[in-house]
Amino acid sequence: MNDQQSYYETMYILRPDIAEDEVTNHIDKYNKLLEEFGGIILDSQMRGKRRLAYQISKHREGIYVQLSHQGDGQHVFKIEKAMRLSEDVIRYMTVKQEGPLPTSRPSTKSSTQADDKENSETKIESKEKEPLVKADSSTSEKDNIQTEENRES
Repeated sequence: MNDQQSYYETMYILRPDIAEDEVTNHIDKYNKLLEEFGGIILDSQMRGKRRLAYQISKHREGIYVQLSHQGDGQHVFKIEKAMRLSEDVIRYMTVKQEGPLPTSRPSTKSSTQADDKENSETKIESKEKEPLVKADSSTSEKDNIQTEENRES
């Protein structure tokens, strides 16, 4: 990554009452606008409908979309202006990121379910391999001595 190009993440929230095909239209629209303004799209993900922390424009839920992009910074102002003018976007925020570029992750549900299953199996195996916690030897010895004394008396 050279000095001119920086890595950004934009999270925007769409109104919850929008149809799913309109949501994909909005995502495509902002992706195309970003490319027209000179940005490079690294990753674009719809995070789904979630409950908001507080009410925004009388909405309690919103459809979250995360957009990772790279550019010189001038494209950020233009894409945010387009979001500000849209009635369907209720909030947006762009953050300049430091560090390495993100790697795109597969968004198929079948692969994530398989990964979750493998992770749960390894957790079960790791629990079986862990040694049992032994009781404090000093207290167990005292108990043994007391029981022997009780038997003798």
